[in-house]
Amino acid sequence: MAAESLFAVEVAFATPMRQHLVVVEVTPQTTAREAVALANLPALFPEQPEETFSQAPLGIFGKALREPQRQTLSPGDRIEVYRPLKIDPKAARLARAKRQASR
Repeated sequence: MAAESLFAVEVAFATPMRQHLVVVEVTPQTTAREAVALANLPALFPEQPEETFSQAPLGIFGKALREPQRQTLSPGDRIEVYRPLKIDPKAARLARAKRQASR
């Protein structure tokens, strides 16, 4: 593999308390899922289950990927690893509306 065929992408993950942005060198055929594996996020977030990274939904610059295992990357892409939601957003809005209505 020639060094000139490599390019840099960023892999981002955050918890409410901290965040990491890891730069990895990849080839043009590398997928978003493979780049996340290369970033070795479980070593940076040992408190998270490994599935958080291997099965999480992914996005590039805020746009969710339908098939991260097939999405190849471009130079400068930022792959975002999304955490699972603690509560469904619709349920949260409904609960807030009920609390406000009871005031």
